Amino acid sequence: MPTRRSLLSPVRSDAARTVPQRDTPFDDPKARFQAGLFGMWLFLATLAVLFVSAILGYVVVRVDNGDGFIPANAPAPPSILLASTVLLVVSSATMQRAANAGRRGDPAQGGMMLVTIALALGFLAIQAVAWRQWVTQGVLVADNLYAWTFYVLTGMHAAHVLGGLPAMAITAVKAARAAYTPDNHRGIVYCAMYWHFLDGAWIVLYATLWFGSLR
Repeated sequence: MPTRRSLLSPVRSDAARTVPQRDTPFDDPKARFQAGLFGMWLFLATLAVLFVSAILGYVVVRVDNGDGFIPANAPAPPSILLASTVLLVVSSATMQRAANAGRRGDPAQGGMMLVTIALALGFLAIQAVAWRQWVTQGVLVADNLYAWTFYVLTGMHAAHVLGGLPAMAITAVKAARAAYTPDNHRGIVYCAMYWHFLDGAWIVLYATLWFGSLR
């Protein structure tokens, strides 16, 4: 005669006890890489909207105000920004070399990442010097639209460079161990995509500020 415990216990079939393991698209490294690329492109598209909107806003304000946009005694954007532009362009080249080395599993990937980070820090240092030059000349963010747009646009870009440094550092640590290989180089490729975007965004932004300063 069945016991009370056996009557109350649920009946479990073999099918219920065995949960089949199902493959997902992300079990494939190539599929994960493609999904990551798609996510990065979406992220960069979002950033592009931000930068394009800011630059277009600057252009509209500049055109609407005409010559009155630039105060009579206002200086041009610091010429030292040209040096920071050169550093950023070179850092984009070293970043690409690091990514190419990662695709091959070349140990040179670590050195190229460290050079890229050093150039990025140099870029930020020169940006700080440029800001200090304007502050020393008495050009402050609250003075007028000309000064406000300069500080906001350059500051927005510098913030994104700073925001990318932690990921760059993590990537550099892995690259120093030659962790990126032909089979797994997702991280260094994503990092390169972000850095190239910032390079292109800065070139457009700097050109806009320079042309906008012409009377």
